[in-house]
Amino acid sequence: MTETSAEVFLLDPTAESSPVMMPRLKRPASIEGMTIGLLDIAKQRGDVFLDRLDERLTTNGFKVERFAKPRFSIVAPDALKQEMQSRVQVVIEGLAD
Repeated sequence: MTETSAEVFLLDPTAESSPVMMPRLKRPASIEGMTIGLLDIAKQRGDVFLDRLDERLTTNGFKVERFAKPRFSIVAPDALKQEMQSRVQVVIEGLAD
């Protein structure tokens, strides 16, 4: 995928009364040597997808940490976001039904 110079706006669907504009984080050039976080957002069968992804990543030599939201209908609690930030360099969020 190539990046373009077009300006992109992402909307946060969490019903904030005063949304905050934040720039997208730059993707890492490589994930070699990074610990990868897998976030289960508590949708049905999301764990099945993440279990398979965990298996593939681990088989390929990556260190994986697992995290889970209490419910899919809420934003990840601040404590969970802080824990992920302190333990991993990238996060893959799993969503399924």
